[in-house]
Amino acid sequence: MLASLLLDTVHPILKSGADSVHMHMPWWLAGFLIDGVYLAVAWVIAVMLPPMAIFFPMFTLLEDFGYLPRVAFNLDSLFNKSGAHGKQALTMSMGFGCNAAGVVATRIIDSPRERLIAIITNNFSLCNGRWPTQILIATIFIGAVVPDSLSSFASLLAVIGVAVLGLAFMFGVSWALSKTVLKGEVSTFNLELPPYRPPRFWKTIYTSLIDRTVIVLWRAIVFAAPAGAVIWLISNVHMGDETIAAWLINGMDGFGFLLGLNGVILLAYIVAIPANEIVIPTILMLTVMVTGIGGGAGAGVMFELDSINATGDILRAGGWTLLTAINLMLFSLLHNPCSTTIYTIYKETNSVKWTVVASIMPVILGFVVTFLVAQIWRLFL
Repeated sequence: MLASLLLDTVHPILKSGADSVHMHMPWWLAGFLIDGVYLAVAWVIAVMLPPMAIFFPMFTLLEDFGYLPRVAFNLDSLFNKSGAHGKQALTMSMGFGCNAAGVVATRIIDSPRERLIAIITNNFSLCNGRWPTQILIATIFIGAVVPDSLSSFASLLAVIGVAVLGLAFMFGVSWALSKTVLKGEVSTFNLELPPYRPPRFWKTIYTSLIDRTVIVLWRAIVFAAPAGAVIWLISNVHMGDETIAAWLINGMDGFGFLLGLNGVILLAYIVAIPANEIVIPTILMLTVMVTGIGGGAGAGVMFELDSINATGDILRAGGWTLLTAINLMLFSLLHNPCSTTIYTIYKETNSVKWTVVASIMPVILGFVVTFLVAQIWRLFL
């Protein structure tokens, strides 16, 4: 409902207002502000706010009930084997709502070494900006390779499989860091478990909505606005006969092929670094631009379709195969954090070095994994 209000109601009203005689805004200014900046911000709010408004209050309720310390205590031995701390279970869980919030939550870990491990590996938890991408791609492509009666189940298993793979990478990278650059003794987990208690309603509302949801959402909006401007500019400013986006896509297609992806996907992830929520709208926009579907009408404006089948038709027209879909799901899991998370990592560590490590390491893993999957796929299938 929020998405419908911001994208289907407010956006056309703004466009009509810009085109009215009274305002008479130049097409490029209206496009820059409304189709670029506003649409990016609207998508971030529409995608981020509903899940965060549910996830964070529920998480805070469990925290107030006294359950979360017990979860951390019971999982301490498992995290201990990977050189991490049991409290990382909580920061990892928070990352499933938002990686930036998960990074902030690492303050509960006393050991600087173990806290840094938790910060660097939090990106392996699928945040709410990546869940829609996983679900959409799995529904279109994974569900299509099985009978219709099993398509929903197969799609669900694929998404859960990617999330579990993220946990495996989190444990593996935590272990590797603890044995190399962050070598050290695992701290002892001494914890006096709090009693079970009823939650405090107003404290829960304040903590979940103000301390977590509003602050994180505001940071995302601040980074999404310039991203929308850049996306509109590269899609509408021409270099010769082609847009800047078309030049970049052509230049990255070769590298994308090696990864089982394409230039559209790589460019979308570069310009959508500020917010994972705008990856799919950007991919659809760039695909329409490259393929000229429907005469390329509206190709310079981000969009999404209500119909999953129509979305699938556009992606397949852009040359997508089952390999492209699988590797996109993997790359969605293993790529650099969004700008909000990168900024939060720097604020929490006060270190350019560790911010760069936390930002670059996942995308390198993403390149390696998708490259290996693509080569093995083409060798045997």
